[in-house]
Amino acid sequence: MHRSPDLGRLAMTVLQPGFHGTTPPTWLRRALGDGLGGAVLFARNITDAEQAAELVAALRADSPEVVVAVDEEGGVVTRMEARTGSSWPGNLALGVGGDTGRTERVARQIGRMLARAGITLDYAPVADVNANPANPVIGIRSFGAEPGPVAAHTAAWVAGLQSTGVAACAKHFPGHGDTVTDSHHGLPAVHAPLALLHERDLPPFRAAITAGVRAVMCGHLLVPALDPEQPATFSHRMLTGLLRDELGFSGVLVTDAIEMRAVAALHSPGEIAVRALAAGADAICAGATSPDGESVLALRDAIVEAVHAGRLAESRLAQAASRVLALARWHAEATPDTSAPDHELGLAAARAALRVTASGLLPDPVLSAPPLVVDLAPRMTLAVDGDVPSGLAGALSEALPGTRSHTVTAADPRLPDLGVPGPVVLVAHDAVRHAWVADLTAEAVRLRTDLIVIETGVPGPPVGAVHIATHGVSRASFRAVAHRLTQGRSRARSS
Repeated sequence: MHRSPDLGRLAMTVLQPGFHGTTPPTWLRRALGDGLGGAVLFARNITDAEQAAELVAALRADSPEVVVAVDEEGGVVTRMEARTGSSWPGNLALGVGGDTGRTERVARQIGRMLARAGITLDYAPVADVNANPANPVIGIRSFGAEPGPVAAHTAAWVAGLQSTGVAACAKHFPGHGDTVTDSHHGLPAVHAPLALLHERDLPPFRAAITAGVRAVMCGHLLVPALDPEQPATFSHRMLTGLLRDELGFSGVLVTDAIEMRAVAALHSPGEIAVRALAAGADAICAGATSPDGESVLALRDAIVEAVHAGRLAESRLAQAASRVLALARWHAEATPDTSAPDHELGLAAARAALRVTASGLLPDPVLSAPPLVVDLAPRMTLAVDGDVPSGLAGALSEALPGTRSHTVTAADPRLPDLGVPGPVVLVAHDAVRHAWVADLTAEAVRLRTDLIVIETGVPGPPVGAVHIATHGVSRASFRAVAHRLTQGRSRARSS
């Protein structure tokens, strides 16, 4: 049987590894010269916009066609602005705002930021319908709980981003919204009948495909109604039968990170890559790599050995590589929109998402003296790369110098003394999911009848003298809250 002399190069083309450092390590530059098709940037690789552009330019100096990817959703999941918090609100805030035109404009600003850095592919938007309020990994990253609006906002986000010459990636196919397990830690399952999947979970992906999305990311999740045996990452029925043949997607299909426990607990990295490629994936995202790059070479060798053993058709590998290269060509031929991003649009979008409820008439402004900000900080999903600062105390201190802050964590869930003079603002996240957050919020409300509560997650019933739901975590959201509290209207707007 004929063997392609370029089999190793084909195998390298379908890999999208992460790396450590703010400059390309030696192993990565060597791999790019050997045909490595992609690289993924994380917060650990980025210090600021100028450095990010220099890093991407260095990667392209070794391989002009390299697909440089990043996870930039806006809101809580940001790599480019991980040190400050995102300038743009995330999906739930945009969904609550209800204006798909605004969603498209926000995505365009994010695209401009990425285009200025030379990024090829953004692993966004999240197209999952957050059907389960207990979902530990999607939540505010979703546009909402109803398929119609989620589909409309997904299509708008794709159009806005791709208008800048940066490819969008709808995730996590076939829908991660109705799960109670975080795929970073275990294998989630969606136990919904086939009819419900078609009615609820698939419409946003159909909308993304109709909008011309260049990439789709499959989720590490089991969907028995579609395949009772294999998770989506390894399922030919889902990746080829459903996504390719039925929905008509012809772009790049990329895996979620293969080090996530949902699949890492089942197989070795090489086996994960082989099975995913055989099922229909085109690119393998490997965020965690060894410092010397040997883990990337091991993935290459596993793919080559699988072709030699007849477990992976060489034609399937060649098809996957050709799709990756086609994406690189699309980016190279696009006219990038490198206009300066409009950060004030992010603030306006965050303001539109605020929902304010008060127990009575609000003073104007709500805060006229520097408050104590108590930040109840649950551990975020690992999709949040690094620590995302709450930022409310900083945003308030610009208007009210002397603002103090105190952080409470699950490891030490005790409130500070709330009997201090002056106002108290409590920041909670996903109190509907975290019992300790809900309990401390209730305790604080009992202790301070004038308590101001800011909920940054999926909101439950409002509590406190003033309750503001931001529907997300971003620098834009906290700037909007600070403006509302220090310069806001005289009456609350009921949610």
